[in-house]
Amino acid sequence: MKLQSAKKKKSMIKKVLFFSALLIVYCSLFIACSSAPKKAPEIFTSLLLAANQLKLANQTADQGRYEDALLILDEALRLALSTDDSALRIKTSMSRGNILFSMGRHSEAFTEWENAAAEGDDSDQPVLAAQARIYTIRGKLVLLANESGDGWKEGDTAAAEYKVQLNQELVLVKSDALSTASGYVTLGMAEKQMGHWVEAESVVKQALEIHDKNRYLEDAAYDWFLIASIRSLAGNYDSSLQALEKALSFDRRAENGFGLASSWQAAGDVYQKAGRTEESRKAYRRAVDIFRAINLKDRAENLEAKL
Repeated sequence: MKLQSAKKKKSMIKKVLFFSALLIVYCSLFIACSSAPKKAPEIFTSLLLAANQLKLANQTADQGRYEDALLILDEALRLALSTDDSALRIKTSMSRGNILFSMGRHSEAFTEWENAAAEGDDSDQPVLAAQARIYTIRGKLVLLANESGDGWKEGDTAAAEYKVQLNQELVLVKSDALSTASGYVTLGMAEKQMGHWVEAESVVKQALEIHDKNRYLEDAAYDWFLIASIRSLAGNYDSSLQALEKALSFDRRAENGFGLASSWQAAGDVYQKAGRTEESRKAYRRAVDIFRAINLKDRAENLEAKL
């Protein structure tokens, strides 16, 4: 009996020592983990969600679905605000400005871009601030082209001033390839507005090189679209159509229906200017079919009225 009692006592001591050792190890691990600096997992999740929502909003806007894009951006902005992330707030505001401008809500767009630039300056984000100012200048150039009627005015003093401003902003964004490309595109628009066809195409091709190299297919397609517009204004209709073929090829690779429809519509315009009526009608028809296929019925109906 004594022997069994001794064995039980010895077994109990071993168990106590074992669990004590486990407790010491657990406590050591807990102390080590709790004292190490770390960010709450939910913050990482919110930032990732916000970035994904922003990307989705931009993709949706590229498809011409502006109302849907704004709804997606609202969620991206909420997440950006909840994490107090200035860069995300600025990017969201810039994207919102781009979408509002495309919808014709120009004053709201300029407010978004100006607010984004101000926050970029205040939060020590010089590249983003410069990018927002580039968007502001781009919007002003689009309105300037619309006022000019045919899309340009020789020796345009306002465009010349924007060109000076753009060169200043390009210095600030030189560390960021995509912002630099955006600056080049806008600079090309300024040169186009002044009727500097060679200079305009040359600078847009610098943007094209960046977009093509980094496989930004939709952006490369737009570069060719803009080059086509420059060539058309210069009266070079055949080379304009060749540029639109390039735009179409990039948009097909990107499966960008809105870009495809827009390029076919532009081709219809160029054919019409060149007096090639039947080819113009065929191009417009292709554009109408694509607009309908991607559920942009208003655009399809407006264009169909030209047929």
